[in-house]
Amino acid sequence: MTTPSYLIEQLSLPASLDAADADAAEFLEFMELCDELILQTWGNLDRSMSPAARLQYWRDSVYTRTRLFFVRVDGRMVANSWLRCELQENLGSALLHVSVLDSFAGAGIGRALLEHAEALAAADGRTILQTFTEHPADFDVDGPNIVKPATGAGALPAGARGVRFAGQAGYRLEQVERFSSLDVPPQADFDSLERDAQARAGAYELLHWTDACPEEHAAELAVLMSRMSTDAPTGALSYEPEIWDVARVRHVEDTWRRAGQSALVVAARHRGTGELAAYTVLQTTADKPWLASQDDTLVAASHRGHRLGMLIKILNLRLLGEAHPAVRRVLTYNAAENDHMLGINIALGFRPAGYDGEWQRTTASDGTVN
Repeated sequence: MTTPSYLIEQLSLPASLDAADADAAEFLEFMELCDELILQTWGNLDRSMSPAARLQYWRDSVYTRTRLFFVRVDGRMVANSWLRCELQENLGSALLHVSVLDSFAGAGIGRALLEHAEALAAADGRTILQTFTEHPADFDVDGPNIVKPATGAGALPAGARGVRFAGQAGYRLEQVERFSSLDVPPQADFDSLERDAQARAGAYELLHWTDACPEEHAAELAVLMSRMSTDAPTGALSYEPEIWDVARVRHVEDTWRRAGQSALVVAARHRGTGELAAYTVLQTTADKPWLASQDDTLVAASHRGHRLGMLIKILNLRLLGEAHPAVRRVLTYNAAENDHMLGINIALGFRPAGYDGEWQRTTASDGTVN
């Protein structure tokens, strides 16, 4: 079957949202398409970002390069794609994504965008291709019509369009992430959970800050952030260990600030060594005062077993209530095989809102799929 021919155009990022030029107008049109695509999957815009945030996260840096594309039908943007390549590690990998409005599905637009992104990745020497699909929690995860990843944990609906599209394109489901939501104020007994955790964490103290890590802890935080690539579950996905330093930490913090995001950070420090053992990040934005999003949470492998994950999460949720009393919902993501962190979140009151499928395809040097 021959893929229909469509004009695939690259999005040029404007210098600013206030620029009175064609790039800014086209960027805002692209933003409207992004939100329409999110709405058709989730029915709300909780998982969307403001134009200012997207503009910052899509800009190239010394760490990543992103390219965005779209297809028009009768002058209207109806589908998009993007390709992101890391520039410090994972030089043989690329992350890509394709989305098409439901009313234009089945016409070969998604296939054209996918093949275009794959060709760009191949030209850059990227032979490990990764993508993701998104699924509301409106299916039976234990039912008969599901697809399970290589880990055996979690499931996706086999009949979902994205699942069929990824499978037909040669991608394997390597991991499922559970997307969860917590109503605020939480109903869980935080005092009891905290007392239980403190009984096992006497060798640690908790620190917290807003937005920028104090200089005296920045190097230790860089070590923890690097361990997100080694200590967090990644299923059968291919990831190389990341090398973090203070400059990379500051780059992330600066991106948060430019994107209009405020970050609450709690860390656990080992009293004896002064080593940071765990950290967690909650983010808020002024354009969504009712919502907070969980960024990283990690307990370093060598410090597990002391209930640090529970302690840092409880303190950060309490700080969130004090600093951002308008927040009514917190979102988080966990690998389905991450039983320990899922257990903490369930105890705190998080409930499933959906699932993300993490897919991967590896090609040989001659272009054949392994």
